[in-house]
Amino acid sequence: MKLLKLAILTMLFVFVSCSEKKEVKRDKEIKQVETSKEEKDFKYWTWTTANAQRADTSYQREFAKYKSNGIDAVLINTNTDPKLLERLTPIATKEGLEVHAWIMAMNRPGDSVALQHPDWYAVSREGKSCFDTRPYVDYYQWMCPTRKESRGHVLDLVEGLAKVEGVASVHLDYIRYSDIFLPIGLLPKYNLKQEVELPEFDFCYCDVCVAEFEKIHHKNPRDFENPAIDMEWKQFRLNKVKAVVDDAYKIAHKYNKKLTAAVFPYPEMADHMVRQRWDKWDIDMVLPMIYNNFYNEEIDWIGFATGQGVKDLEGMNTELHTGVFVPTMSAEDVSTAIKLAKDNGAKGISFFDGNALTEAQFKAIKASK
Repeated sequence: MKLLKLAILTMLFVFVSCSEKKEVKRDKEIKQVETSKEEKDFKYWTWTTANAQRADTSYQREFAKYKSNGIDAVLINTNTDPKLLERLTPIATKEGLEVHAWIMAMNRPGDSVALQHPDWYAVSREGKSCFDTRPYVDYYQWMCPTRKESRGHVLDLVEGLAKVEGVASVHLDYIRYSDIFLPIGLLPKYNLKQEVELPEFDFCYCDVCVAEFEKIHHKNPRDFENPAIDMEWKQFRLNKVKAVVDDAYKIAHKYNKKLTAAVFPYPEMADHMVRQRWDKWDIDMVLPMIYNNFYNEEIDWIGFATGQGVKDLEGMNTELHTGVFVPTMSAEDVSTAIKLAKDNGAKGISFFDGNALTEAQFKAIKASK
């Protein structure tokens, strides 16, 4: 009897042990399949600026080079020209690339329509308009996101690009206010110290912004001794950028396109530097510009900023694709950046820009796939 019980127990042990091993093996196989799918879905992007004078064959060679070296998607700046976008989109898609229409949104340098309306431009706390007084650089011509006409102009441009057949998304760049704080690594270039919010870089104090804010909160931001500590005034401006994005989202989706955007490294930082709280937006994908050298940070900061942004987007239907600045990176740095982006939850990585990528960097990108 004892021998029979022992035999039964032995058989049960063997059965349970085999079942557990099969379960572990199956779980391992499932995880391998999931990891393989994530690797496959991880998207590689690059940026390029178009010139209508270039021949189609020249673009075909450029797009073919991207595709053959592991790039999946290209963001094309046509200076908001739908016709040029219509011309280039089929060339890129034929080479196997996904096309995204890149638009400079609130910063509209040289916009021939906007320049006919000086009142559309953002005004600094000093009372100077970006129409004729540009902060930092001459191509900073910021428009007011509150004024109906200026925001309407930007949204019309978005719609023009969203109508183009074959485009995957409209991609908003400069969707913010001008930099209240520059990245620390860029300050020496302008011989600046920015330890507080300086009046010449603080926007927008135009009549429309001030009147609308005063109507809601019964105080005038022009009278503030220290506007930086007034949370309603800060939130007012965050909301104005969000409103433009949310309207652009509706327009893009109306034409079955996604809405994407280039943003500052992670939401809290973007909030502090440029009045941009992108984890609150209606948007499909964000490409935070995690340019570590701009901030005097080491390569591992790409992982930190990616992880912070991914965490801030939890519960949102927004993907994060890490953006990196390749001119200052070695091929080894590119490989490291790709791994850091993947390990910290990004859905892809974008390289700024396509024409700056070296053969060694392309080789690193291709090898990572």
